[in-house]
Amino acid sequence: MASPTAGDAPLAAPAPAADATDAALAAAAAVPDPDAEFGFQRPELGKEKLAGTVGFHERHVFLCYKGPEVWPSHVEAAESDRLPRLLAAAIKARKSNLKKTTKLTICEGEDGTESSNGDVLIFPDMIRYRGLTHFDVDNFVEEVLVKDTEWLPGSPEAISGSYVFVCSHGSRDKRCGVCGPALIKRFKEDINGLGLDGQVAVSACSHVGGHKYAGNVIIFRSDDKGDVTGHWYGYVVPDDVPVLLHKHIGQGEIVDHLWRGQMGLSEEQQKQALELRNMTNGAKESLEENGTDGASCNPPATGGGCCQGNGGFTCCQTDLPMEKQDKSVAAEQNQENDKESGAGGKKGHTKTCSMPTWFETWERADTYAALAVVAAAASVFVAFRIYKNLN
Repeated sequence: MASPTAGDAPLAAPAPAADATDAALAAAAAVPDPDAEFGFQRPELGKEKLAGTVGFHERHVFLCYKGPEVWPSHVEAAESDRLPRLLAAAIKARKSNLKKTTKLTICEGEDGTESSNGDVLIFPDMIRYRGLTHFDVDNFVEEVLVKDTEWLPGSPEAISGSYVFVCSHGSRDKRCGVCGPALIKRFKEDINGLGLDGQVAVSACSHVGGHKYAGNVIIFRSDDKGDVTGHWYGYVVPDDVPVLLHKHIGQGEIVDHLWRGQMGLSEEQQKQALELRNMTNGAKESLEENGTDGASCNPPATGGGCCQGNGGFTCCQTDLPMEKQDKSVAAEQNQENDKESGAGGKKGHTKTCSMPTWFETWERADTYAALAVVAAAASVFVAFRIYKNLN
């Protein structure tokens, strides 16, 4: 290799490492944070009311098919995905013949797992059909969804436990693509940590409606009577997962502040159901706050006045000197207890109170009864409205 001569142009000096680092940091800063823009930190999270945002449906069919990373934006209409496209078309074509309003959603499927490609889960029936192919679609819809009979090529398997579906359809909406996988990860971690494997199943699912409410979660659970209802939740964040597992799945209680609605109710009925629960819970809390427990005690009155428990008996003591006690209190209510304690020889003064009069007792009981009547009347009124809408 020839060495450079005096006439050659000098080689450019390499850029300092610090400049390259600054450029990389600037480039990284220019990339928007997906969580801040589409995830749990996005500005609109939690801004809208949720109740009444679930479209009316009486049956929910889930087709297990591939995964969210390969689902096109409209997987039920994609030419390349024949099975979901044909099933959606068949259900739509027989819509007027279906005995129940039916909603179709795609969920994660993987061959060799519990939910293989072509498996169909049906709620609230709690059954699974395995191995549906595009050749069987019309017959399946006719026998199972129109006639409500068994599909002969396959036999229905009863399924049990709780099923959780999380919208993770990122190609349809980025909010679901960011929130869904994070929620599934948290669900799986907590299910494993609580020893609920085999009792609670969680799966990604396609678009369910209401992207702006992401994270969107649907939970199917049998109650003590064996009835199954699909409850929808919105604006769910990872820290809500333990609450849903404990309250909804563990205790069968609806988490109202995240509740969007449920299968089997119209949008208006969903709003009325939440209103009814709020009124019932409010009346219950009022009764608990004002109820008697036979042992609670109100604070003592200023100046050494007596304190009366809700059960109508004296439970408070004071060590105030007699000269600081209220002289207007009747003598029988200011009796001194000058018995010396065995250890310190200190004198204590016990304040006794007269028993409540019959009028006071009646007034308190009447208040509780009135609250109960109001709550009952409100419950009957809202229930009647729901009944009228159903009929």
